[in-house]
Order: sequence, then C-alpha cells, then structure tokens
Amino acid sequence: MKFCYNIALVGRPNVGKSRLFNRLIRRRLSIVHDQAGVTRDVIAHEIYPNVILMDTGGIGLVDKSEFSSLISAVEEQVSFAIAAADLIFFVVDGSSGIVPMDYDIAELMRRSKKKVVLFANKMDCLHSSTDEFSKLGFGDAVPVSAEQGSGEDEVRKIITREAAEFLKEEKPEEKGVIRISFVGRPNVGKSSTVNALLNQARLIVSDIPGTTRESVKTKLEMETATFELIDTAGFRTNNRVNTSLDYFSSLRTRASIEESDIVFIVLDATEGITRLDKKIANIVIEAGKGLIVIVNKWDIAWEQFEGGALPQYSSLQNFQKQFELALAKELPAMPNVHILFLSAGKRFNIEKILPEASILYRKMLQRIGTGELNRVIQRSLDLRPPSTSSGRQFKIYYAVQVGNFPFTFKIFCNRVALLGQTYKKYLLNCLRKSFDFSGCALRLQWSEKERRFSEEK
Repeated sequence: MKFCYNIALVGRPNVGKSRLFNRLIRRRLSIVHDQAGVTRDVIAHEIYPNVILMDTGGIGLVDKSEFSSLISAVEEQVSFAIAAADLIFFVVDGSSGIVPMDYDIAELMRRSKKKVVLFANKMDCLHSSTDEFSKLGFGDAVPVSAEQGSGEDEVRKIITREAAEFLKEEKPEEKGVIRISFVGRPNVGKSSTVNALLNQARLIVSDIPGTTRESVKTKLEMETATFELIDTAGFRTNNRVNTSLDYFSSLRTRASIEESDIVFIVLDATEGITRLDKKIANIVIEAGKGLIVIVNKWDIAWEQFEGGALPQYSSLQNFQKQFELALAKELPAMPNVHILFLSAGKRFNIEKILPEASILYRKMLQRIGTGELNRVIQRSLDLRPPSTSSGRQFKIYYAVQVGNFPFTFKIFCNRVALLGQTYKKYLLNCLRKSFDFSGCALRLQWSEKERRFSEEK
C-alpha cells in the first residue's frame, strides 16, 4: 500500500520553480536566485500530511561556468524526481512565452506517462492570455505568480483534488527522529557519505567543489531508530564566498546545524585538519550540538602510505594516532570526541556511523542526579580551591542540571565575578572527566543567591 503522494516541480532553468516551491510550503527552503541552475539536488517537503512536494534542478542548463558532468548529474536528479512522482507540475515562464526547450521537456513529460499540470509562472496579471502554452499538449496553462502569490489558491485546490485519497489517510504517529547533519569544507565527501548510508545516488556527487548548495534532508528508518540525514553545502572562508549563492548556502548550513541533534564534521584524510575545519567545529560546539568527527578518504591515505608518500609515519596506525592527537589539540573545547576513519567511496566503516549517532544521542538524553553532581563539584573545589579576591572567597552552594542538548548545569554561588575564565574551564573539564560527556557540549549557568550574598556584605 502506498502511503504518500509525490508531486514534482519540473521545467527549464529560471522559470521560478524554487520560488513557487517556497511559496507553497510557506518556508524559504530552496535557494532562490536570478542565476540559472541554482537548485542542484531534489529538495522535498511534506506540504500536507502524506503529500510530498519536490523541487528539482532546471532541465537544459547551459552555462560556460558549469561543468558538463555536473549538468548531467542535475538532470539525473530530475529524472529521479519524475520517476518518483505521482503528479508533475510542469512550470514555464509566462512572461517570455514558449521557447524550444519547453517543447523538449513536454516530450519528456509525455514519455514519463505521468499526469501533468501546466503552470505559466511570472504572470503578474492573471488575466493575461496563456493560450500559447496549449501548444505544449497539456491543455490550458494555469496562470500563477510565485513572486506575488497570485494563483496560489488555485494551485492548492489542484493539489487537494489530486491527492484527496491520501489526505484522508491517518498518518501513523512518528517515533522519535534523530536529526543528523553532515558539515565540512567543500569536496570532503559529505554527499558521498550520505549516499553510502542510503545506498543510492540520491544526492549529486561530483569532484567539483560546491556541488551541494542546498541542505538536503532524507529520512532513513531503521529497526532501532528513525534518522533524518541532512547533507549541507560546504563551508567556505569569508574571503572565498564568491557569490550571494555561497553566502545563502552558508546561512542554510548554519540553520541545519541548529536543527540537528548530532553533527558529523567530515574531514579529508589527505589534507589533515585545516583552520576552516577548526572554525566549523567551533560553530557546532557553540550551537550546543553533539559532535562526531568523520575522517573520510581513508583508503587514499592507505594508498599514499603504501606508496611511500608518508615516510614520517612508522605505520598507518601511527598516522591515525597522530591525526587523533592533532585533532584533540585543535579542539580543546571538545576533548575525547569520537573519530571515525572511513571511506565513503569504498563503503569502508560506513556501518559505524548510525550506531555512533545513536549512542551519542542516548548519552545526551541522560539526567545527572543532583547529589552526584554536587559531590563532583565539591570534590573539584577541594582539589583546587578558587583563589580569593580582596579577601573574599568564591563559594558554590549547589548545582542542578537544567537542560540537555546541550547539557546545561545551573550553579548557585555567592559572587560569580570572583571567578575567572580559567577556573570555569577547570570546572567544565572536571565534569567531563567525571561523567561520560565525550562529544557533548556543556554549558554552565551562574546564579548569585541574593540572601547569602547580602550576608557576606
């Protein structure tokens, strides 16, 4: 039995598919830009219960700044969406009229044998004639303006009419979803890693840096848990954000991190840890997310070692150990973070990703008993008492856990101004050592107890 109804937005580049998609889902999920070919992956969103709307890349993209292999990959993704669709929304540019590429796409639609509804977008005046588009063979075009929102009600009527059978279905209650994002520099293998997990070419994989510009979500149901995998655009340094597209993609990646429970930072084994890798890790830590590091392309590192390209290391195990030590040095705020050495291309160690995410997620759900927490803090104070200031001693009265994701502990004290940053870091490290917080972000909230404070005066 089929449980959902899929609708694909299809058309040539820059006819306004992504703008229409964003209008219908009432969120800015697809990047909208005047440059043709901005949408590269299939972006899917549940517009109504059991009804999925898919935005696709433009068919027939021709641009000297793009590589032919990437254009081909985009069109393969469009074919994927057409094959998965129950209904196709064929979008044309109502302001420019029919162009030869529209006839080619119309023929592709006929060969798909799917039901097609034709939309003429950019019709700022809905009373303008759309008769010309009947030549495409799909009847009269429905006039819309995604920019202004004109014609939206008619589009929704079509959706509810065509998907009526599915809208009546009771959607089963969804079990808890672990949201995982994969972030990193361009071309380190984020999409390849997600594809290896899904075992399908769902995301565009290319040697061209910056292939993924959207944050692409895919749900994966396992026996033990349901995961939402988020592949993100590659982070670039500020001086390499060449276009507004790169800027918006970076914003979208940051938003994906905020949505996530667990973040995998993907590194390139052949390049080591870069300044940008460290910056990305700090963004994840500041967001308070669970962190796991993936060192991808480990097969290439093995080949380099076997070929004598890494003479400074006595063995591959020694290289791995040095990599771990370097990572610990670069990420002092997140010591003992779990590291997975794998090869997405060779499917090596891919099976370890989801179990590691599940373990870290369960760890981040734990509650620390107040008594146990206060014993650890008191022991830390006894081992290294805080220094006095103007004859006054910093005192902690008690502490309690007040949150998860990130772990947050509220500490009631006399005067927090008496405590320096070094000592605060010391207390955080004591908590990490006493409890298994590897890969988890920690926060300390300080609260001065007014009664005690006034007594000290």
